[in-house]
Amino acid sequence: MSKPHITIYTDGACKGNPGPGGWGVVLRSGAHEKHLHGGAHDTTNNRMEISAVIHALKALKQASVVDLYTDSQYVQKGVSEWLAGWKARGWRTADKSPVKNVDLWQELDALLPLHEIQWHWVRGHNGHPGNELADQLANQGVEAFLSNN
Repeated sequence: MSKPHITIYTDGACKGNPGPGGWGVVLRSGAHEKHLHGGAHDTTNNRMEISAVIHALKALKQASVVDLYTDSQYVQKGVSEWLAGWKARGWRTADKSPVKNVDLWQELDALLPLHEIQWHWVRGHNGHPGNELADQLANQGVEAFLSNN
């Protein structure tokens, strides 16, 4: 049986950096579409960007072939260029400082082998429909979090 193909759009938002933040996810498989969002109190935009990807991958019920779209170069380059070096250096950067957001990077790193992921970077706020929807969901995540706290 072949693995399902899922298209994912993720985005993070922060009102102040640091400040209250939100993440948004669009999952598409064939005619099916699912939206997810959430928030956090004292966070950063980068933490919300990584959180969006983590929540998206955790939402998948089985190993999948994934096209993942993000407007975060931090996430895209983190996975494709920096992660292997960080792990090889014991979660330290090239200049030997601790990796920022290591808790989230380690959580994401554990999810990556479960799926075949093709990473795509898209320019944010540039009219890309999937990215615009993920951005709206991330902002909903901030608003929902603020209204419940």
